[in-house]
Amino acid sequence: MENEKLKTIKALIFDIDGVLTDGSILPFDNGELVRIFNAKDAMAMRTAALHGLVTAIMSGGNTEALRTRCLHIGIKEENLFLGCRGKLPLFEKFCEDRGLKPEEVAYFGDDMADIPVMKACGYAVAPLDAAEEAKEIAAFVSKYPGGRGAVREAVEMILKAQDKWYFDDYTKVY
Repeated sequence: MENEKLKTIKALIFDIDGVLTDGSILPFDNGELVRIFNAKDAMAMRTAALHGLVTAIMSGGNTEALRTRCLHIGIKEENLFLGCRGKLPLFEKFCEDRGLKPEEVAYFGDDMADIPVMKACGYAVAPLDAAEEAKEIAAFVSKYPGGRGAVREAVEMILKAQDKWYFDDYTKVY
């Protein structure tokens, strides 16, 4: 049954802090905030985009470094939502604007702000170290923590269910 559900997924939406990163934020004296991303997670996201899945970011974080990183891993500008608060209305508009049903979207979240979207989407994913409330809602809890392969594991699972976990041209992946 779960494999059939994964086959219907047309879009992937990711939170950043605690999902694409381990949640650590290193502040510098100049005000810059540094986060560390996992390259294997990014490879999976880029592969999903190359195979036609819509990939998006919905995060409260909002720095030029985050914007640059997200664009580098294949998130299109129109699917990049930084500095957002109250993610559910944004999720609903995202689906409406792209002609997607909420059940066709997988959402990757880890904390309280993600729960409304995790409840509304078709397939909720949480990293191993997500808040308990998020893990209780998730259809899939990764065996990896955020920023350490959780995204890779879940995206790979979705793409394999859709026979899309392959590369015709490795130069397009990065």
